[in-house]
Amino acid sequence: MTFLYLNSDQMGSGDDAELGRKLMKMFLEKLAASATPIDLIGCVNSGVRLTTEGSDVIAHLEVLMARGARIATCGTCLSHLGLEDKLLIGEVGTMEQSVQVMAMADKVIRP
Repeated sequence: MTFLYLNSDQMGSGDDAELGRKLMKMFLEKLAASATPIDLIGCVNSGVRLTTEGSDVIAHLEVLMARGARIATCGTCLSHLGLEDKLLIGEVGTMEQSVQVMAMADKVIRP
């Protein structure tokens, strides 16, 4: 199983948050256009912004989901950020699921 772990709405780190968000958007666009198989996408911390209202990557996530990827967004994170009623795609996940998936995944991708 291939697990895409999105723990931020940005790719990389640095002072320019706008650049990080642009890189994440391009990464998800290219991943959706590729033949790379993704079984599960897990969104935690600020990565939950990718699956909620205001996200500009929903279309890319929809492509991955249509190809069979399941999307789980951290419920604790949604609640902490006040986004629990803003989820647009996938399901609400738990930390127990995250631990289980990370332990059994053959490959974990973290951009």
